[in-house]
Formats: sequence, structure tokens, C-alpha cells
Amino acid sequence: MSLLIRAARDDESALVFSFVRELAEYQKLSHQVDATEAVIAAALFGPQPQVYCDIAEWDGEPVGFTLWFLNFSSFRGRHGIYLEDLFVRPGHRGHGIGKALMVKLAQRCVDKGWTQFEWSVLNWNAASIAFYKSIGAKMMDEWTACKVSGDALRELASRGTTS
Repeated sequence: MSLLIRAARDDESALVFSFVRELAEYQKLSHQVDATEAVIAAALFGPQPQVYCDIAEWDGEPVGFTLWFLNFSSFRGRHGIYLEDLFVRPGHRGHGIGKALMVKLAQRCVDKGWTQFEWSVLNWNAASIAFYKSIGAKMMDEWTACKVSGDALRELASRGTTS
């Protein structure tokens, strides 16, 4: 059995979008997916991509992915990686594929001199939390994630600017 981690190719937006939908289904969040294959293609392969994707292949078959982008630490003055999505198809879990995807991103950080590698995990997902802890991740209990989206985002934007 062979494992290859590689960058997604510009003809693979359908594959990436299928991974996104499978992840959303696993997380019981399919109702929140309003992206399309075209939107994913533009984000990943447009003229100035701001989002990146790695594909895991097991014996030539795509079986998992990461979707990530750069973040920045003002305290450290350098970039890092924010992992938006990590997914390995259920039939291929337990072979070290998820770990290999994480190692690839960690190597990218180290090679580029970036200082951090961050992501979020749903609190109910005990299996993922255990996996992340097993690779050395520390849960950041002192931080609370914040998000403004949908109607709340539109409401905030409508408040205009202050002088």
C-alpha cells in the first residue's frame, strides 16, 4: 500500500467539493453548505488563490484532503497555517492518512519559517480530539472561537462607519 500527499490540481474542483460535502455530512452540517464546485474552483485555482488544498491518495485513489490558508501572528510577526478542513473517507481511516496530512502541513510551516499551525474541532467529536492530542495538539481552552455570519453579519455591516 502506498500513500501520496500532493497539491490539488486545477481539474479537481469536483473532487475537492465532494470531500467538502462528505465532511459536512460527517459533521452533521450539510445544511450549512452553500458553496458550489465553481466557488471552490475559483477559490483554489483562480488568479490569486487565498486557499490551498492537499489531496491524500492511497494506491492512486483520492481518499482524503486538507483545505487550509495562511493566518498571521502579530505577536510573532510571521505567518502560520489555519487548517479549515481535514477529512479522510471512513473506509480509509486507521492507516495514518490523517496524520500524514497533518505532518505535511507541519513540515510546510517549518520549511517556510512560519510559527503556528491552528485549527478548530467540534467539541462532540471525541475521536478527532483524541487524534489531535495524539499528534501533540494542545486544546486552547483559554480562547473562545467567535463568528459572525448570515443575518448577524449583514446586520453588523449595515451599521456603517463611525467618524
